[in-house]
Amino acid sequence: MTPRIPPSALADTVLERLTSVYPTGADPVRAEGAAAYMKGVAPFIGLYTGERRALSRTVLEGLPRPAENDCTAIALRCWELPEREYHYFAVDYLTRHIGRCSSGLLPVVRHLVVTTSWWDTVDAIAAHVVGPLVSADPELVSAMDEWIGDDDLWVARTALLHQLRYRSATDGGRLFRYCLRRAGHPDFFIRKAIGWSLREYAKTDPGAVREFVDSARDVLSPLSVREALRNLR
Repeated sequence: MTPRIPPSALADTVLERLTSVYPTGADPVRAEGAAAYMKGVAPFIGLYTGERRALSRTVLEGLPRPAENDCTAIALRCWELPEREYHYFAVDYLTRHIGRCSSGLLPVVRHLVVTTSWWDTVDAIAAHVVGPLVSADPELVSAMDEWIGDDDLWVARTALLHQLRYRSATDGGRLFRYCLRRAGHPDFFIRKAIGWSLREYAKTDPGAVREFVDSARDVLSPLSVREALRNLR
């Protein structure tokens, strides 16, 4: 079920500015190349990241900080637009203002994860939106325990990656359980996420990661093992 878009005067202003300002930097050649690189998941306007963020500053100039309903409205309305740069704007906006949002945003975020899904938005949402939400409200850990078993690979990938920036606050036991839970998944993006999450945690506790990988080599894919141990000697 698609979450309801709440009324928001701020969202009205942001979307009006956004859809006027972003097209000024349109480049059809770059747009075609970006769409091909992202396997045709969405059309593009053709903005470089730096250019897009500069235009975003123009869009947001002079506007007040949002409430949670504003964040919800902006994100969902951006996701209704076809061009991928609007989705990037939404992710950046949520990342910037996630501290102003509650656990009630999670169903909205899940909708973003499962709609027009590809790694470019899902990974940023996992690390910079879902991660902070769960960190701020430990009751959401139970939601991650559900997400890791989800049939949608992008939901499961989000659960695997949500602790990516936790460093010493990482729940290693839960991370290892998640990795084992999806170790047999055939998809590249799950196997890669397992290895990536372990590699990142190895920066904090290399011994624990090495011990886990050694004990689980019979179930982890070679890709997951290789990624997990890439920086360990």
